[in-house]
Amino acid sequence: MTYTKYSASGNDFVIFHTFVEQDFSSKAIKLCNRTEGIGADGLVALVPSTEADFKWLFYNSDGSVASMCGNATRAVAHYAYNNGLANSSMKFLTQAGLIESIVEGNIVQTQMTKPKAIKEAFEQEGFTWFLIDTGVPHLVAIVDNLEKYDHDICAKMRYEYNANVNLVKVEDKKLFVRTYERGVEGETKACGTGMVACFLRCLDLNLVEEKALVYPISQEELTISKIEGKIYFKGAVKKVFTTSI
Repeated sequence: MTYTKYSASGNDFVIFHTFVEQDFSSKAIKLCNRTEGIGADGLVALVPSTEADFKWLFYNSDGSVASMCGNATRAVAHYAYNNGLANSSMKFLTQAGLIESIVEGNIVQTQMTKPKAIKEAFEQEGFTWFLIDTGVPHLVAIVDNLEKYDHDICAKMRYEYNANVNLVKVEDKKLFVRTYERGVEGETKACGTGMVACFLRCLDLNLVEEKALVYPISQEELTISKIEGKIYFKGAVKKVFTTSI
């Protein structure tokens, strides 16, 4: 089997395509292992679909299934186009719904799924949180210093609300984000749905414009826009290598 490793704003994924849809959770655990496998935050299998160009099966590094991953949508779109699975403008199915992506060189833009507020602002652990689903659930807290990120607090909140946990700092209308991801069970270099959740929270509070630059801890620049009620997530992706195992 041939696998390709991609990086999208610091999030890394192992991607492959197959005609057989099955449970790849054990494969995800094996291949995503950074010591004995390829090493990645997640595994994505692309399988045929009668409703779109293809369907994805997404697994976190611990083998759990995730319905959506913003950075992975961009990596997958680039992979699909460059492997002849779709045109540069494509649609594919995720567990969160239909995704539309456009590939232009190494820049990929994805139209995100419709967000849904789950819980309005509430106080806990010294932060004001907002809970929103941007394909997967995210807790968002606005801070004045990203050094306030605390692994233990994030882990506690993650398990209590079964959600990813984000801290966001706003500076000159730009967003700087740190994310604790469930399924990885730790901080990742970037999280697309998390950055979108932070953008939407800050937009609701008029802290950013409807088009904003966002920087995860990988420091890669991404653009998130709200146009006619739709959310677009755009940035560079990188094919790291292809290998056969």
